Amino acid sequence: MHRGMSAPALRIRDLRVDYGDTIAVRGLDLEVPAGEVFGLIGPNGAGKTSTFRVAATLMEPTHGDVEICGVDVALRPDAARTQLGYMPDLAPVASDLKVWEFLDLFAASHGFSGDARQARVSECLAEVRLTEKRDAFCRQLSRGMMQRLVLAKTMLHRPNLMILDEPASGMDPPSRAHLRQSLRKMAADGAAVVVSSHILSELADMCTSVGILSKGSLLASGTIASVVESLGANRAQVCARFAEIAHASRALDFVKARLAATAPSLSGDRLQFELAGGASTHAEIIAAFVNEGLSLAAFEVRSGTIEDVILSLEGDAS
Repeated sequence: MHRGMSAPALRIRDLRVDYGDTIAVRGLDLEVPAGEVFGLIGPNGAGKTSTFRVAATLMEPTHGDVEICGVDVALRPDAARTQLGYMPDLAPVASDLKVWEFLDLFAASHGFSGDARQARVSECLAEVRLTEKRDAFCRQLSRGMMQRLVLAKTMLHRPNLMILDEPASGMDPPSRAHLRQSLRKMAADGAAVVVSSHILSELADMCTSVGILSKGSLLASGTIASVVESLGANRAQVCARFAEIAHASRALDFVKARLAATAPSLSGDRLQFELAGGASTHAEIIAAFVNEGLSLAAFEVRSGTIEDVILSLEGDAS
């Protein structure tokens, strides 16, 4: 690896990918620096896999430029590949090879030889917790173990950029937790990791930044909090419970008249509504209820999440 490079690990400029009359990716601009775990998130058909395949030198774009660690993938694909580890969704594995043989084959292709090759294979098996399966045939592995084996193959040559398409697919919860730890460790060691997943809670836990892709366009990127806010999913779900039903009814009238709330509803002593704003806004509402003489017993807030963003995008597409 060549840590400490000044160029971003991944730079995409004005990327467009067409399939006949269908535009899969349109005018995508994206930069991912070293040391980041970047989640590319979007509904099915958003253009994630097409973007990954172009960045991995597996297909040519309609137009646009992609650089990996400063290397133009169109002009110098072989040089770009030395910097890159790519794990596609449902990657094929040679079922007639043993686990260690599968990794040994790829280690040899990356130029490892002798004791160094054996050591690297053992290191990667340990990293994905498959040491005990090293002599098993690949066909004997479960789906989750197969994913872990492909991840080990992807990290063999210590790439500066890891592109992982649905790496947690088929993994059990302990394996997914270990995956998060592994990706954070890679980033801490100076690599950049770009990952997609349908398990959005996993991405929220592992990513330092995310980008939201919809219909081939990047809608927003940055920290999860900033993306949620910029895409309008920062409206919190508020549930206020009152000691008396009559006070809950008065609170409903207050919310309708005084607050920029939406979808207010009353059920017995509980009042629910949606409201934009953060903790200071919620504190002001609690104070207002108290000043109105309303016997507030509980005040619960569920803030907008990245899942809310994706659900809204899927709703728009339907």
